[in-house]
Amino acid sequence: MAVHSVHPVPLLDLKAQYAAIRDDVRAAIDRVIESQQFILGPEVEALECEVAHYSQCAYGIGVSSGTDALLVSLMAIGVGPGHEVITTPYTFFSTAGSISRLGARPVFVDIDPASYNISSESIEAAITKHTRAIIPVHLYGQVADMGPIMEVAERHHLFVIEDAAQAHFAEYQGQMVGTLGDINAFAFGGGKHLSAGMGGAVLTSNVKLWARASLFYDGGHPRDDGPFAG
Repeated sequence: MAVHSVHPVPLLDLKAQYAAIRDDVRAAIDRVIESQQFILGPEVEALECEVAHYSQCAYGIGVSSGTDALLVSLMAIGVGPGHEVITTPYTFFSTAGSISRLGARPVFVDIDPASYNISSESIEAAITKHTRAIIPVHLYGQVADMGPIMEVAERHHLFVIEDAAQAHFAEYQGQMVGTLGDINAFAFGGGKHLSAGMGGAVLTSNVKLWARASLFYDGGHPRDDGPFAG
């Protein structure tokens, strides 16, 4: 009887990913060390611009994680105690956790049995006078059915935050995720499509939301690189 050796196949091989981009990563690290700008700085600004540009969005804000991207987005639209935010139960716990951290209530609705994304048909029945926003989550690179979601939101004067942590650069009817909602959250964790080990980004084309989010991500300091500079 032949004996076959066992070779485990890793779910996530970060070393293989790193090997392909090692020189670029080391050069970027060297630039940061040489500049001694370890908090924000030109490398972060470059990432913000590149991610926003590639996503066809006006503004990008770099944050420490996808969780913080959700938190900053919720704060930018004014979510707080007494508010409700409609979302899906089939997601990483940061989606609902970020809502709860602000004193608001996550309201779960059903998911689509084919895509496992939020069911757009279930949202309207869950809206109350306390509802402030809807957070669809794009899972596994599949985009939620954003057309009906945006129609419901517009009809009830609600904000839409896209949780696009698992769908970088996916498209819905020819339009990139991150441009479909009012303000949108991305993650760059180790298991994401666009990975930096950790980190996140907030994208929006709404200048007022960009200005508010910019204040929240850096302790109330206004940005000096946008329309409100100076």
